Amino acid sequence: MFSADGALINAARSSVATTYPHPGWAEQDAVALSASLQDVLAQTQHALGARWRQLRSAGLATQRSNIVCWDRRDGTALSPAISWQDRRAQSWLENLGLSIDSLREHTGLYVSPHYGASKLRWCLDHLPAVQRAAQDGRLACGPLASYLISQLCHGHPTLIDPANAARTQLWNLAARDWDAELLSMFGVDADLLPQSVSTQYDYGELIGSEWGIPLRILTGDQSAALYANGRPRSDTLYINLGTGAFLQRPLRAYRQPSDGILASVVYADASRADYVFEATVNGAGSALDWARDQLGILDIEAQLEAWLQREADIPLFLNGIAGLGSPWWRPQFVSRFVGTGEPWMQAVAVAESMLFLIAENLQRLQEDEPLQRIQISGGLAQLDGLCQRLADITGLTILRSRQIEATARGVAWLLADAEGLGWADAVNDAFTPQSNPGCRMRQQRWREEMHKVLAAD
Repeated sequence: MFSADGALINAARSSVATTYPHPGWAEQDAVALSASLQDVLAQTQHALGARWRQLRSAGLATQRSNIVCWDRRDGTALSPAISWQDRRAQSWLENLGLSIDSLREHTGLYVSPHYGASKLRWCLDHLPAVQRAAQDGRLACGPLASYLISQLCHGHPTLIDPANAARTQLWNLAARDWDAELLSMFGVDADLLPQSVSTQYDYGELIGSEWGIPLRILTGDQSAALYANGRPRSDTLYINLGTGAFLQRPLRAYRQPSDGILASVVYADASRADYVFEATVNGAGSALDWARDQLGILDIEAQLEAWLQREADIPLFLNGIAGLGSPWWRPQFVSRFVGTGEPWMQAVAVAESMLFLIAENLQRLQEDEPLQRIQISGGLAQLDGLCQRLADITGLTILRSRQIEATARGVAWLLADAEGLGWADAVNDAFTPQSNPGCRMRQQRWREEMHKVLAAD
């Protein structure tokens, strides 16, 4: 909850577990996700008391590539929420014979099981409840956001915004609507999908808000984070460092990206569309989770800050956790250490691998126009040592907002901007580049090892 000028008033949380039923699978209980939102609304109403009546509007941001299938008549979930991390449809997708160039031209994306289309196709092919609903004409399916607003809002709307729609790999960036050719390729009927509307839209009033709180912004988590400090700047690289590391560079006008880089829409309405070049490092927080389990370090994030301050002969980690993302796009890449070291040294190697992947993508994101700075947010960005090393290896100043929840603040800024309200800039911490020959040397060795392994695979 934010005030009209951008001050944080209240925050509420409700956790939902992610399960991994089989290798490469990742999912959440769709009903539990919906219930978690009702829970945080109830927490907030209790915390604000009479001030709850002062709420003007609400927005929702979700992970973009997550999908759900549900009954459009009563909202019953017919599938789990299949996570963006999930790769269950990889073999099917590889055998589909898609044209990479054509797909990139239409969607700005590479062929990947992380996006929604192959997940939707998997549900249609493997879940009896989904198949029966499709036969009966009552099936709805699409991004997680569309399922959640059908649960949250009066009238159970079946709608979706551009940022979430685009991550299905079924949405055309130029036309800003579902792509008939791609729908045919993936075998998904357009009637099953939510209607594509603007980022700013009257999605409906929240159920349980007797004062009629309207939901007016729907977007993706990374798309929202881009607006945490106001209107994005084209000379700045925005990084949200959480489960994955997501890099976005705002564009003055849409154009085709460099090889290995994505193009995305982050906001669109009748008057404007905001596009970015984007890169994805899947193994950030998820890589530390992997290291926690592999190395037996239960509180790895809590100890990492101190370890980053120590001098040692750190090994290298070739990071393909949850699949190697941009700029190489190798979903089956096998992660591995190069060199040996104590468990804490290996933990540092995993952390450095995120930064090396970020730097590799940064080179391609600034080929035509140099960047001036990096704005970083997300849970892992609170580690000073990570921010400093990123500054050291990129040669750019790192700005970190003191408001940790960039996604939430970005949603609030979009709401405030839509209503013409004033908005104060966030206060930033700054990390300037310093000499770090050891880390720079490891970065060069890491790049050589990555290219060697990629050439051999």
